[in-house]
Amino acid sequence: MRSWKPNVTVAAVVERDGRFLLVEEETEDGLRFNQPAGHLERGESLLAAVAREALEETAHVFRPSFLVGIYQWPRPTGDVTYLRFAFGGELGGFDLERPLDVGIVRTVWMTLDELKVTRPRHRSPLILQCCEDYLAGCRYPLELIRHYDVS
Repeated sequence: MRSWKPNVTVAAVVERDGRFLLVEEETEDGLRFNQPAGHLERGESLLAAVAREALEETAHVFRPSFLVGIYQWPRPTGDVTYLRFAFGGELGGFDLERPLDVGIVRTVWMTLDELKVTRPRHRSPLILQCCEDYLAGCRYPLELIRHYDVS
């Protein structure tokens, strides 16, 4: 019997002038919106993972400065549960020459109202929830998270 494990993911919640940074990506369900997000890789810290994913999907350097929240979502179809760590922070440099990750069609900035209208095209219900939590002032210090490097 296979032991059950959640899929650990990270997401960057970036707001600028009332708009949130999203990516439009190809999925098995068609084009969907998501925060710059992805899976934690073996040996990687959560902070390194969110910075890497944001760079790969948006070509922006992302510096996480706080935790917005931790979200557990069992996907309605299939036997997959996601455990998402969503981080707020700031964008740094932008690499105009950097190709976006495979499957990423474009980046887009959306207001909360635009997010609500496009909800049927969200990759998961976590996208809107993370933005609402961000706007509600959810800010947890990064010191909550400890990464122990094996080296």
